[in-house]
Amino acid sequence: MLAVFDRSVAKSPEGLRSPAAEDGGGGGVRPLLEHFAAAHEGAVTIHLGSSAGALAFSDEKQNPFLPRLFTVMNDIFCLFQGHIENIALLKQQYGLGKTANEAIIVIEAYRTLRDRGPFPASQVVRDLNGKFAFVLFDISSKCTFIAADADGSVPFFWGTDSEDHLVLSDDVEIVKKGCGKSYAPFPKGCFFTTSGGLQSFEHPLNEVKAMPRVDSEGQICGATYKVDVEAKKETGMPRVGSSANWSSQY
Repeated sequence: MLAVFDRSVAKSPEGLRSPAAEDGGGGGVRPLLEHFAAAHEGAVTIHLGSSAGALAFSDEKQNPFLPRLFTVMNDIFCLFQGHIENIALLKQQYGLGKTANEAIIVIEAYRTLRDRGPFPASQVVRDLNGKFAFVLFDISSKCTFIAADADGSVPFFWGTDSEDHLVLSDDVEIVKKGCGKSYAPFPKGCFFTTSGGLQSFEHPLNEVKAMPRVDSEGQICGATYKVDVEAKKETGMPRVGSSANWSSQY
């Protein structure tokens, strides 16, 4: 799977860009889509508009224990890889039918959050028990919702290219092609949203801090992100009817 987002939709977090700031020669939406399509037979690509980005999906050579899914519902796109163990419970919780898969559950969870559901975003992701990584994009509001499980069970990488696109994929070579050394594994136990940025769903009251990532040649290569046990977030309660974003509620 591949997602490429414009910075107006998903701004790369501080530290992800390498000081060298050189991409892999294949940055930009179109080159990345072309590279993905060439590397994955039967790939499906979707342009989200010039001010949003693009998505790409392929089920070629997928791990049967960590299958990939692609679902679109009500202008919400979801790329999902892995599996959810408590899927039956979540179907009941969100009022879904027996045929609903993991991607549909993620979409419904997002819709619940977006429409001011009773649970904080961190709890909603924490309630997904299993091995997973997903990328969701709401085309109507141009909002992203991205997450990986607490153990980092699914190969999932992100980076930023020379045009400041945020690039995400389970294929590290695709990310390297577009981002050069400005990439890293997506931080496990975390989720990312358009307005809230990167947050930990395991430790939602703590800040997430960028730590320089050094490759085998001793060069800085993006950043890893760790929970800062000393830094606490402000937990002010938004007033009723305010426009406070759903993703910032703990």
